[in-house]
Amino acid sequence: MTNLAFSDSEFKQLADIMYEAVGLAYNDSKKSLIHSRLSPRIQKLGLSGFAEYIALLNDESQPAEFQMAVDLLTTNETYFFREPRHYEVLERELASYRNKAPIAIWSAAASFGDEAYSTAMLLSDMQTAGRIGADWSILATDISHRVLLSAKEAIYPEDRLRAVSPERLRRYCLRGEGPAEGQAKIQDRLRSRVQFGQLNLCKPFSGLGPFDVVFLRNVLIYFDAATKSEVVDRVLETLKPGGLFFLGTAEGRVPCKTPLETVIPGAFRKAH
Repeated sequence: MTNLAFSDSEFKQLADIMYEAVGLAYNDSKKSLIHSRLSPRIQKLGLSGFAEYIALLNDESQPAEFQMAVDLLTTNETYFFREPRHYEVLERELASYRNKAPIAIWSAAASFGDEAYSTAMLLSDMQTAGRIGADWSILATDISHRVLLSAKEAIYPEDRLRAVSPERLRRYCLRGEGPAEGQAKIQDRLRSRVQFGQLNLCKPFSGLGPFDVVFLRNVLIYFDAATKSEVVDRVLETLKPGGLFFLGTAEGRVPCKTPLETVIPGAFRKAH
């Protein structure tokens, strides 16, 4: 595989495209990362280099390739029941609801669906135990068409389910055999409880919510400071007063105009 040339001006063009379209901010230190992520794709397409690929990304009749580039440049490192203390807080919160009221949850940066299906497993268990009612829903959105297709299919390498209890694996997963060995598929009855949709958090949206709980974990790392606070305030508009809001623990507290109270690291309550 030849080492493709990647000029500073090509890097700047790519960085500008990604910032304008999806709010991804890349400084000069990320040049080698972009080169390593995109070079194999450029060669697979049989293009001569980065200039030709940039032209392809700027061609509005080729939206699928733009989605591919976004996927390649964002890290979808995720797994089921990541940050388990967040699920403990969620379980405690939902168990306190009176009259088994309806519950609406939004996984706002859903990636491959691990977070949404983890949440669905928890809610399904709580419903079976009579701790919540049957009227619960989960919306999962992401900017990437490709990861959403994977999420809807709900087939995962077993390693991604390493934090799922054996009981839940038996209840909610089908283990692959033969060529599918090492993979697991989420059962249809759980898949049907999660609705997926494509959404760019960096652009205004309407018609969502109100939600009791919103997850916005491990996506803000891709945005600059101004975009972070805009996105958080936009997302928090959909959350009911008193509702729970989750960020990745490592992300700290994001400056935003909406008043929040800290519950535990990464978990917040929207002020009443």
